Amino acid sequence: MKTGKVFLVGAGPGDVRLITVKGLEAIKQAEVILYDRLANPKLLEFAPDDCELIYCGKLPDRHILRQENINDLLVEKALAGKRVIRLKGGDPGVFGRVGEEAAALAHHQIPFEIVPGISSGIAAPLYAGIPVTHREHAESFAVVTAHDKSNDGKPMLDWEGLVRGVDTIAFYMGVGNLPFICENLMSHGKPEITPVILIQWGTFGRQKTLQGTLADIAAKVLEAKFSNPAIILVGDVISLREKISWFEKMPLYGRQILLARSSETVSGLAKELMEQGADVIEFPKWKKTILPVELGNVADYDKIFFSSPESVGEFFNAVIKKGIDIRKIKADFYGGSSKSIKALKERGFIARLASNMPETGSLLMVGDERILDHEVGNADYLITSKKELDQQFLLIFQRILEEADVNTMVFPSGASVGTFMEGLNACNLDAFELLKDVQVVCMGQHTKNAVETVGLESNGMLETPTREALVEYLVQKPLDEER
Repeated sequence: MKTGKVFLVGAGPGDVRLITVKGLEAIKQAEVILYDRLANPKLLEFAPDDCELIYCGKLPDRHILRQENINDLLVEKALAGKRVIRLKGGDPGVFGRVGEEAAALAHHQIPFEIVPGISSGIAAPLYAGIPVTHREHAESFAVVTAHDKSNDGKPMLDWEGLVRGVDTIAFYMGVGNLPFICENLMSHGKPEITPVILIQWGTFGRQKTLQGTLADIAAKVLEAKFSNPAIILVGDVISLREKISWFEKMPLYGRQILLARSSETVSGLAKELMEQGADVIEFPKWKKTILPVELGNVADYDKIFFSSPESVGEFFNAVIKKGIDIRKIKADFYGGSSKSIKALKERGFIARLASNMPETGSLLMVGDERILDHEVGNADYLITSKKELDQQFLLIFQRILEEADVNTMVFPSGASVGTFMEGLNACNLDAFELLKDVQVVCMGQHTKNAVETVGLESNGMLETPTREALVEYLVQKPLDEER
């Protein structure tokens, strides 16, 4: 068997858009991905549906995978002929132990590549409005590990060298050792008034900052119960933050949005929300199989109903594949939502909502297998695809929820309500408990009706179900206004 190949990839600091082009291309071609806690799980959605996902962090039924076990897994999967991705938060060469993993692969003569990533020690400060170097404030910069276990859990560092020779210092994952860090910096000559800032979940929409000085930051952290993952930045360059802070001024900064997903088309909406500064969790993740379609006497129907935008594309792809002249289809077209009607319009067809469909005439219902739940007398059904929950992403979603603080729920369509509830049931999560004190927004009356049908409460509804209208609504409705 031919040996596979391993890519040791830096995922960047959190914002999925900060991964490199090469890193993303590697993920899209992966057969196995071993990923860390600090690699944004949203990146895994770019992997093929049949990709094996292996979490290297702590699970309820096991301790965190030791580095030797990770090395062994990389070797095992590569020797089995797989294309393997080792996905690490930030840059793999900055406290990512990439040297150990590369050495293990080299020992077994397994080909590999190392793909750099944006380091959180640089990116998190920039998202907080702080360049780590500046001509007037800082000409040198250092990254330092702050959780070394070599001496009672305290880092053994050249404190005198750091104080004398470095203007800006970024300590990684050192919140627990913050008093020790501050004491050593001050005792070796750093002034007590030196600015310090902690940046938690840097580059995520949930990013939080806490600022102080070497003299008082430890007490502030204790009072605020600030925790890892966080970068501790020390240096006079922090004073620039007042002038050039930008990320925290984004319209939807602070919004942690749970976005119900009935199809992959929602990703465009998620992208728009993220571009406005929100943290977006899409759920659930579906695996879709396109089914062979027998169109039969499709030209003989009076009415054709499309249950979703995807069913429109799947139907016409089948028509083209079968070599049927579209002009022979004389039926009136109807959509289950405005998005389905828009999808038809983009193909040159004027359609109406199903509520306007007359009862007379022969009817063809087009959609995935769930359309069979809609019993319509004398209708024929054309099943274009089959969807099922991607089981690998259920546990991933639960871990994301544990670390997030969701404050906004968006249902983009009526169809998304049922799939969302189905996904929660598969995770053994209670929707009413999950959405307690969460602002629930529905995109349109049909969606609001579907939400209320399952017993959930809607806090707001958009008259015009568009991305622009949603962003405008969330900007104009503060979180505490409707909760």
